[in-house]
Amino acid sequence: MNRELKRLSLIVLLMFIALFAASSTIQVGFADQLNADSRNTRAVNDSYNVQRGSIIVGGKPIAQSTPTSDRFRWQRVYSQGPLYSGVTGFLAVNGSATGIEGAMNQELSGTSNADFFSRVKNVITGKHPQGNSVELTIDPVAQKAAYEALGSKRGAVVVEQIKTGRILALVSKPDFDPNSLAVHDDATYRKNYSQLEDAPGEPLVNKAITDLNPPGSTFKPVVSSAAFGTGDFNPDSELPNPSALQLPGSATVIHNDTGAACQGDNAGNVSIENAQVWSCNIPFAELGAKLGSGTIKDQAEALGFNHEFKIPMPVSVSRYPGYDDQAELMQSAFGQQSDTATALQICMDSSAIANGGVVMQPNLVESVITPDLARQEQFSPTEFGRAMSAQTAQTVTQMMVRGVDEGTGTNAKINGVSVAGKTGTAQNGENKPYTLWFTGFAPADDPEYAVSVVVEDGGGLGQSGSGNSVAAPVARQVLEAVLNK
Repeated sequence: MNRELKRLSLIVLLMFIALFAASSTIQVGFADQLNADSRNTRAVNDSYNVQRGSIIVGGKPIAQSTPTSDRFRWQRVYSQGPLYSGVTGFLAVNGSATGIEGAMNQELSGTSNADFFSRVKNVITGKHPQGNSVELTIDPVAQKAAYEALGSKRGAVVVEQIKTGRILALVSKPDFDPNSLAVHDDATYRKNYSQLEDAPGEPLVNKAITDLNPPGSTFKPVVSSAAFGTGDFNPDSELPNPSALQLPGSATVIHNDTGAACQGDNAGNVSIENAQVWSCNIPFAELGAKLGSGTIKDQAEALGFNHEFKIPMPVSVSRYPGYDDQAELMQSAFGQQSDTATALQICMDSSAIANGGVVMQPNLVESVITPDLARQEQFSPTEFGRAMSAQTAQTVTQMMVRGVDEGTGTNAKINGVSVAGKTGTAQNGENKPYTLWFTGFAPADDPEYAVSVVVEDGGGLGQSGSGNSVAAPVARQVLEAVLNK
């Protein structure tokens, strides 16, 4: 009898342990997944019982919850929705969320671990539950200037505060109105979402942090930095300067943008500085072959390539994969082949050069503010790491200044201000429109702001546009606005 009782007790104990393990796994391991599931209507309805916190820019809410008479109780409203759509994202009736709405969902809804005692207190006191507000690093002047300067072009603009990593502007075009996706009618939401999903230019895709494009010649300062970092090269080091170059082991022939030898020729050679100032591909291909894939990859990774970043939205990983094939390596040295980058990464490159070689962690959130106006979290500048020596950074800066003063970036000039910059006109395949770039910073002699501009689909000009003609004027307009605040 005792043996049977022991056996039964053991079976009951094992069943209890199995039940406990299963419930714990669901509650801990799958809680976020279940809460985010659009079929979990109870969780979605519960989330609307909370007055969601505001998203704040420049002391004013750009997203907030207002009372409504329907069953959801609160309506999400986005002031200046299209202007900030690449930042806020949207909160849908089914609970799905993008942008800051998604990345900071727990803080905004008051469900983070830091809010546990506040939730208990609300239950005890019967106080209406309320989420935290999220204050962003975005500067409304910089954001508006970037939005207006980019106009109807398909692409992105990023502005970063050099010494802190604060993101002051994050614009993606085409944009969308988040209010059209915050409606409480599911059928209307699905219709509006489907229209945006099928719209030309992919307005729901954040082109500042998601889209990856070949960086083209904006990668040349990375290669110059790698070269100077070895100690074997300086700006006056010379490289072969033919008007055309057949790559080794390949039928591919590369040319400079002009189709001629690089300006500043010296008996068939050209200096690294002149090659960057005039953005010549052939000398950089030769330099890439001399440096080797490993040296370039190390420099690229020190700047953030091949690393994951969250700002707190996840950022696509910019890639410099490294190359065993010599022809591919030489093309990669001027930002082609399989090199890819986000607009944020290219802005980080310029920011690091301006910051004496130190890369700052990019960040979009200034603080998290509780309903009683206490600061639950506060932004603190954080270094990603040192990418190059201060001397190398200064040398590359001087080359970038020349690039704007007299080279391929003259459309970024600002009267009375020294601007450092680099253009890019990246190829996407035969007969396909170019990707047009400009990146730089100002004032070059006392850097404050770094900017990157990417214009996709050739800016509507196919292969007739260039980084200087299309992207540089956008950067100039943005830098003028933030410098004149």
